[in-house]
Amino acid sequence: MTYLWLKALHIIAVICWFAGLFYLPRLFVYHAASSDQISHDRFCIMERKLYRGIMHPSLIATVLLAIGMLYMNPALLKMPWMHIKITLAIVLIIYHFSLGVFIKRFATQANNKSHVFFRFYNEVPVIFLLAMVFLAVLKPGF
Repeated sequence: MTYLWLKALHIIAVICWFAGLFYLPRLFVYHAASSDQISHDRFCIMERKLYRGIMHPSLIATVLLAIGMLYMNPALLKMPWMHIKITLAIVLIIYHFSLGVFIKRFATQANNKSHVFFRFYNEVPVIFLLAMVFLAVLKPGF
């Protein structure tokens, strides 16, 4: 029963984290296209609060709950699909921290990327979400 609680909470944390992963690069699109100081200041506040207040706690909860589930069910670590899923999660965590780098660049007005770049960068988590959900649901044997 405890495992199912961890799993449910993990799914909720993942949803919250992905909401931020989808929304923050979208804010970057608008921020990169803005030209006035008021917009810049507003976007900096929105980006910082989303990253620190929602995304970071959700990422931490996602990882801790995943570790808890793996601890309770270590047989998952013997399955090839889980190794792929964990690898994708690690790359996604790197993506998460790359968003933090962009926040700092915007805050210091050192961003050199266009809104078009961020439109494409915004699609990265979609690819990971699709792959990770299909792996978790279909559990391919390879």
